[in-house]
Amino acid sequence: MLFTSSELITKIVINEKTQNALKLYGVVLKPLVLLLTIFTGIFPKNYEPPPGGFYFEINDVSPVVQDDPLLFDYNVEERVNDFVAAAVSQANITRTNHIMFTMGTDFKYQYAESWFRQLDKFIHYVNKDGRVNALYSTPSIYTDAKHTTSESWPLKTDDFFPYADQANAYWTGYFTSRPALKGYVRLLSGYYLAARQLEFFIGRSSVGPTTDSLADALAVAQHHDAVTGTEKQHVADDYAKRLYRGYAEAESLVKLSLACLTESASISGCDSPKTKFEQCPLLNISYCPQSEVDLSHAKSLVVLLYNSLGWKREDVIRIPVISESIVVRDSEGRVVESQLLPLLNASTTIRSHYIKAYLGISPSAAPKFWLAFPVSVPPLGFTTYFVSTAKQTDSASSMSTLYSPQVTEKSTTKIGPGLVKLLYNADEGRLSFYSNSRSKVNAVVEQSFSYYTGQDGNGSDPQASGAYIFRPNGTYPIKSDTQVPLTVLQGPILDEVHQQINPWIYQITRVFKAKEHAEFEFRVGPIPTDDGTGKEVAMQITTAMMTNKTFYTDSNGRDFIKRIRDSRSDWELQVHQPAAGNYYPINLGVYMEDNSTELSLLVDRSVGGASLVDGQLELMLHRRLLHDDGRGVAEALNETVCVDDECAGLTVQGKFYVRIDPKGEGAKWRRSFGQEIYSPLLIAFSEQDGENWINSHVGTFTAMDPSYSLPDNVALLTLQALEDGSALLRLAHLYETREDKDLSTMANVELKKIFPDKKIGKITETNLSANQERAEMEKKRLKWKVEDSQSAEMVARGGPVDPSKLIVELGPMEIRTFVIKFDYIFLRV
Repeated sequence: MLFTSSELITKIVINEKTQNALKLYGVVLKPLVLLLTIFTGIFPKNYEPPPGGFYFEINDVSPVVQDDPLLFDYNVEERVNDFVAAAVSQANITRTNHIMFTMGTDFKYQYAESWFRQLDKFIHYVNKDGRVNALYSTPSIYTDAKHTTSESWPLKTDDFFPYADQANAYWTGYFTSRPALKGYVRLLSGYYLAARQLEFFIGRSSVGPTTDSLADALAVAQHHDAVTGTEKQHVADDYAKRLYRGYAEAESLVKLSLACLTESASISGCDSPKTKFEQCPLLNISYCPQSEVDLSHAKSLVVLLYNSLGWKREDVIRIPVISESIVVRDSEGRVVESQLLPLLNASTTIRSHYIKAYLGISPSAAPKFWLAFPVSVPPLGFTTYFVSTAKQTDSASSMSTLYSPQVTEKSTTKIGPGLVKLLYNADEGRLSFYSNSRSKVNAVVEQSFSYYTGQDGNGSDPQASGAYIFRPNGTYPIKSDTQVPLTVLQGPILDEVHQQINPWIYQITRVFKAKEHAEFEFRVGPIPTDDGTGKEVAMQITTAMMTNKTFYTDSNGRDFIKRIRDSRSDWELQVHQPAAGNYYPINLGVYMEDNSTELSLLVDRSVGGASLVDGQLELMLHRRLLHDDGRGVAEALNETVCVDDECAGLTVQGKFYVRIDPKGEGAKWRRSFGQEIYSPLLIAFSEQDGENWINSHVGTFTAMDPSYSLPDNVALLTLQALEDGSALLRLAHLYETREDKDLSTMANVELKKIFPDKKIGKITETNLSANQERAEMEKKRLKWKVEDSQSAEMVARGGPVDPSKLIVELGPMEIRTFVIKFDYIFLRV
């Protein structure tokens, strides 16, 4: 009898005899492995002690073991029988005669002695009874006990979503709960990745700012009641505060790193750089004092863009400015085409409200324009651009173009300065058609909004919709307000369509000249609750595709899992809630396909999604509810923001991205652009007087060999300076087997070109979490018997790294982690 849970990673490798036989015929295989990622089980009810009264928190109602025979409530035999009965009951539905009890649950062990005093007694008297052997355990002891039985185990290759603990209680609400916090965690995760790289480039400090505080805050925010949104409001506020404090220290590190890297190509001895860089954490609501400056008197705004990806990146950035006479130049002094977009009332309203809420100030005036211009940034490096007021000598063609907003009066409106075009039915105020002239895709596409009313729990079934549970009590379409016509902004770089869907939903759709997808920026809130009902707001993309109930959602941003509406592959399903019972977590994206095309939808944060109708994808964007769902939060999911003691529901702003490709061609965009979403360009600002910056600073930088970039199917997940001067490097193959005909192949990464200025002295491969050498871990791997092992796919995996060649091989979906020691150590002090 064991009191702990367990997980195990194991793999089965093609044996040496088979490899040698194949070599006789000139066949050399990369290592092929059968991956069983988790050895696990499911408890009969939940992750708490078994039924029968085994809770021993202070003032708990479970009877303690009273082992003094002189007292009238002596109960050793009774309590032993209860324990044995619980063990036998669980053993009857568990393979082998080894079982596990998890003695504890949420909010327990406030006073551990009360637990362990009783557990000690149970172990003593149960073992004395002899029918069951009980002991304190560890995961490894439990796993070894299971393994020694030589049992054959079933293999499960999908997941357990959606999960429900009762007929009307699907735990699919938390996929979207607190979408603002989810977005903040995602944003700072990408920032942390970039900050760690910059910390590595200049050397880890023993006394100055580091990325450690942000690492700690992000780690805490991964708690299952944190990023899921199933915590109390004051706890969510505390998570956000910790994240901001972590960001503030990392921001100081980033400022120092960028100053060091721009002031000299050699960073050795960078102690007190003079250049001051600033960043704009509220750029998403058009607030950036660093860019909203007067650029007269020969001043220029220096815009530095850092790219944390391992390949060159082409993008378009947007910053708020106050002048309409603007010229943008690159670090070589060449004019860059740029475009001004007027800042409309919807943006200035949310800007002023949330600046007052978050910073406690009221800015004197809002900027007049968004300045947009294309940028090109090398891998693991930066590029610098300069924004200045146009001079009399500048030609009109070199200045930013300003196009006045157009209020549509025609029945149809087409936007898109590049290959992708969107057609709008202006009379109905909605999207109607999508086309791509390169791929020859032409598709009827409509977008709509709706909301579910949350069940209040007052009927015969008291289950309410809440932070965990999604239980709708009706679905209501949100019709576009045709009284507010579409506003269209068009230019050489991007087009925008602004839609006031209803008084509390606003959307901006962007199509870029150089991109083959559409970007949708939504603002939802404050969700009204004056009618006494909570609401859960969703968005639908509807096509004529014949999808046969099938769609695909990502698993933690990695492999995509096939989903079939109202169906599970390994048991007969009864769905009591047609919407909630078909919702899934969406972390990277969701897609659907038919015989000719596939439609992909990517997200900027974790949300819930579904395909409730053939040819349609749905995302839940925001939830505001008025009742608790009885799963431990003990308060309603009702987020508000207060300004001057006046409180209103939270407005959530976010983005999703849509693209339609010929069937089989969408994976390239999902994988590559998915990395860009997760790791946006880091933007920093400085000022220069005159034109002396280029003469005294480095305009462009890459940490890699200038002629090299990572393969298109490989992402750099981690580049981190460790305390001893070594580096932690983590590389990931982005594609699944057979996902793409060109990129689902073995990839090679040349470490000498990632670190061209350093000599690698020693490279050690570790497990994923870098706390154990892979060689030692391999010795401890257990080989398990698997039922129907032919159903498990053999996949290629990279071999050992040759220390002379220093080339890392990666098979599809493989992640490899290394600790690298260089022949010299540079520490910043």
